[in-house]
Amino acid sequence: MASTQQGVPSAQEGIEPCYDLAHLAHVEMLTPKLEESLRFFVDVMGMIVSDQQGDSVYLRGWDDYEHHTLKLTGSTTSGMAHYAFRTSSQAALERRVAQLERGGVEYEWTEGDLGHGPACRFRDPDGHVVELYYETQWYQATEQTRPSLKNQASRFPGRGANLRRLDHLNLLAQDVKGNRVFMQDMLGCRLTEQIVFNDGSEKGAWLSVNNKSYDLAISEDHSGSRGRFHHVTYAVDSREDVLRAADICLEHGVHIETGPHKHAVQQTFFLYVYEPGGNRFEIANAGARLILAPDWKTIVWNEEERKKGQAWGLQTISSFHTHGTPPIDPSLK
Repeated sequence: MASTQQGVPSAQEGIEPCYDLAHLAHVEMLTPKLEESLRFFVDVMGMIVSDQQGDSVYLRGWDDYEHHTLKLTGSTTSGMAHYAFRTSSQAALERRVAQLERGGVEYEWTEGDLGHGPACRFRDPDGHVVELYYETQWYQATEQTRPSLKNQASRFPGRGANLRRLDHLNLLAQDVKGNRVFMQDMLGCRLTEQIVFNDGSEKGAWLSVNNKSYDLAISEDHSGSRGRFHHVTYAVDSREDVLRAADICLEHGVHIETGPHKHAVQQTFFLYVYEPGGNRFEIANAGARLILAPDWKTIVWNEEERKKGQAWGLQTISSFHTHGTPPIDPSLK
């Protein structure tokens, strides 16, 4: 078996690249402060409301083509209820379900939700709920959101941070390697970068399902808990837009955790904030790196390299390793 950069083997070395998953489709975020969280996403982040049903509001960035990419649901706590990938075809969906069956993964079919059709629902090894679906509803612009250019999903809102599209998701996991291998073997994800410490333990993994450098990241949960949420990221057009988002958050009293700055891993230009419900949220530039090489070799970062901090020397803030949602119940420690 061939090996990747720095001698770390990939679960898919020598295997034909799989593109059964088209892209990260949506995330359902839980919040104990629904109205405040909704104002944050609409007024401060500039997102568009597609619909509302019960305790859930469906939102999207102005150039997201689907009905929604964020489902915001009122709850007694913060965190993530589920996330979803759209497959590249109905046949691709059936292939992934067959692979889950071969892997002994329990799943169920749901009738879908507002904006998409039947979905295969299952849990990853850490307990996060995942959905796969193909049938979807494209966003239909209204008189207020209809763009002048017919090749974009809706009009530029000119409001708040003007989030353009859903970019990626970062999960916390008790066992990074176990979840990373599951995503590779069951769903066909490609491992583009990872962090491996000197003792051989995997601290982070970045996975792609298309030509973007990553759609999903998995980070070690330092609390030892399972099934928690680190952050979701939406893209804006440029670094300048990220800087502007920082000013907008400052004016609205939004807690800025860290940034703006540039990551060393994946080189994303970032701004991390907390939305009112307590969930971490990232605004990043849309000019993310593309992985065009079909034989891409995984970039492996070691312990000494990561201790240097971010790309320009900013040290990683301690809360980045300790804050996740839902909060840890002290009585369960």
